[in-house]
Amino acid sequence: MLEYVGDDGRLWRWLIDTAPELRLQMIRHQVMQVDGVFYTHNHADHIFGIDDLRRFNAVMGEPVKVFAEADVLRWMRSTFRYVFEPELNVNQSFIPNLALNVIAPGQPVELGGQEWLPVRLMHGRLPILGFRVGGMAYCTDCSEIPDATIPFLEGLDLLVIDALRYREHPTHLSVDQALAWIERLRPRRALFTHIAHEICHAELSPRLPAGVGLAYDGLVIEIRGTT
Repeated sequence: MLEYVGDDGRLWRWLIDTAPELRLQMIRHQVMQVDGVFYTHNHADHIFGIDDLRRFNAVMGEPVKVFAEADVLRWMRSTFRYVFEPELNVNQSFIPNLALNVIAPGQPVELGGQEWLPVRLMHGRLPILGFRVGGMAYCTDCSEIPDATIPFLEGLDLLVIDALRYREHPTHLSVDQALAWIERLRPRRALFTHIAHEICHAELSPRLPAGVGLAYDGLVIEIRGTT
């Protein structure tokens, strides 16, 4: 979740992806506002919490904005037909009210005075999105960063990057591969995400270079006015 005060003086809150445990996370951290969601790709662990966005419709009284590539939006429409074709539902039901927006890599979106830049990443052979917002970039489920994307990930205050496990994986970066990308991109600080069970925080953390750490649920980072 990213939050910032926009040029309109309003607090904006945005999610990247809706994991299956979205409801539990939002209750745990007492989040009552979500203005929109940016989706990296359509795998279940990044999208299947979409139904719980309906609670924010009720609390905020407005649609939740959704930003994703065109093929991801098409997949959403076919997978969650009860949301996008409610006339087919046998019973009237409380479903998410979503405002869909198509985005593409290299084409920025300005929201509340803050620029969101989708960047192309590779998840094995699947092209997905990462996002740069101000001095922060979020690159989960990444196995390769294309050459054309590298300039968009330079000069970062914070890079959040995939580091699944110690062994190499066909669709994710390993710890050593993530460290190599950090060395190449040289952010001021980096955090590993999408960490598998074989990595023990207490064991790996002391061995990481200065400025590199392991993300965890509930972690809060402030970067040039963006949290």
